[in-house]
Amino acid sequence: MAVRDSVSATDEETPGWGAPLVAVYQRCYVGFVRLAYLITGSRDVAQDIVQDSFVAASRSWDRVRDPEPYVRTIVVNGCRAWARRQRLERRHARADEHVDAPAPGDLWDALDSLNPRQRAAIVLRFYADLPDDDIGRLLGCRPATVRTAIHRALRQLRREIAR
Repeated sequence: MAVRDSVSATDEETPGWGAPLVAVYQRCYVGFVRLAYLITGSRDVAQDIVQDSFVAASRSWDRVRDPEPYVRTIVVNGCRAWARRQRLERRHARADEHVDAPAPGDLWDALDSLNPRQRAAIVLRFYADLPDDDIGRLLGCRPATVRTAIHRALRQLRREIAR
C-alpha cells in the first residue's frame, strides 16, 4: 500500500483490512501523525511510523480489544525505536562529519535537547493530554518515573529556552 496524504482508504484498496481497521485509520491517522511528528520532529518519519503501525496492527487485529490506544502504543514504540536508531547513528558517525548545531533558538531545538523518553513524556502529557498512568504504560515505566521525566524535561526546556 502506498503512503498517501489523504485518509480515504476503502476495502478494495486495502486487501485484508476489515472495515473496523479502515474506520480507525480514517478517524485517527491525522492525529497519530501529529503525535509522531511531535515526538520525532520529522513529518516524513512520522507518516512512515504511523503507516507501519497500522500495518503491524492489522496482523493482530482480531485480538485487539481497544483499537485506538493499541495503535497509539505501536506509534509511540515506533517513535522510540526510531530515536534509538538515530542515537546509534550519531554515536557511530565519524568525528570529522559531525557539525556542531547552533544554540537552540526555538522550541523545536529545545525539544531536540531532550532524551527520547523525556520528549515522548512531554508530548504525551501536553499534546495528547494523557494521565501519568497511561503515559507509563506507553513508555514501559511507572507513573512516578513519568512524573520525574516530565519534571526534568521541563527544567531542561526552561534552561534551553533561557539561552
